[in-house]
Amino acid sequence: MDPDYLPFHPNPRKPAYTPPAGAVDAHCHVFGPVETFPYAPERKYTPCDAPKEKLFALRDYLGFERNVIVQASCHGKDNAALVDALKTAGDRARGVAVVRPDIEDSELAEMHDAGVRAVRFNFVKRLVDATPKEVFLGIADRIAKLGWHIVVYFEAPDLEELIPFLTQLPTTVVVDHMGRPDVTKGTDHPDFQRFVTLLREHDNFWTKVSCPERLTAAGPDYDDVVPFARTLVDTFTDRVLWGTDWPHPNMKSHMPDDGLLVDMIPKIATDNQKRQALIVGNPERLYWG
Repeated sequence: MDPDYLPFHPNPRKPAYTPPAGAVDAHCHVFGPVETFPYAPERKYTPCDAPKEKLFALRDYLGFERNVIVQASCHGKDNAALVDALKTAGDRARGVAVVRPDIEDSELAEMHDAGVRAVRFNFVKRLVDATPKEVFLGIADRIAKLGWHIVVYFEAPDLEELIPFLTQLPTTVVVDHMGRPDVTKGTDHPDFQRFVTLLREHDNFWTKVSCPERLTAAGPDYDDVVPFARTLVDTFTDRVLWGTDWPHPNMKSHMPDDGLLVDMIPKIATDNQKRQALIVGNPERLYWG
């Protein structure tokens, strides 16, 4: 792995919060093992191995029943590790793939049978090379026919430019990590309000209220991120998801304790109805419905 890459937490604490039956970690990854599933030559980072066995053990330890496993850029468009994990998990996992524009219909069908239900479009410039929007629109039209949706990853300064493209997408659109707001600017800042407006005006947009460890300026316990996540959960209760982001790729400052991340759920979803929607009802409807 890269010399400055931090491996995942070796001994996360047991959460004080117990998730309800059917709870879903709706954003996590598998990496390698590299001797079986090599990393992509075009990758921008080289992680530590984080195989399916580690992910599923963490799922059980944290008190979750299901995962949504998201293809990360270090594996490029080779979804073999993802599909392998999905086949192992059976109905306890669903997947989000990254696909080539020339992918065969038969390959999409095989991924669907394995549990893939979405594709991811990554616009974070430090992680991926630029792709023409027309390529993404072509993929979107194809996967919409399968009933899949689209997961998008971008950073807050890029949202204004992306809105005309994003609003053309023909499916449900799930935005990773709250659109990565700058939490030092506060929830009233135009950047975050632009994101709130996008969700308010387009009811096919959802978001993941995840990754406080990436967004914080204050560090653990990530209290500076809570107002952003709580605003989204309160306002769009039926269109929010939550996930650990295990094994937390590209974290440079610190490696979060996954038990602490689980204990943030009651802080951002302040009653049982909101918590049930966030980690059971919404992911079940989107990925298992």
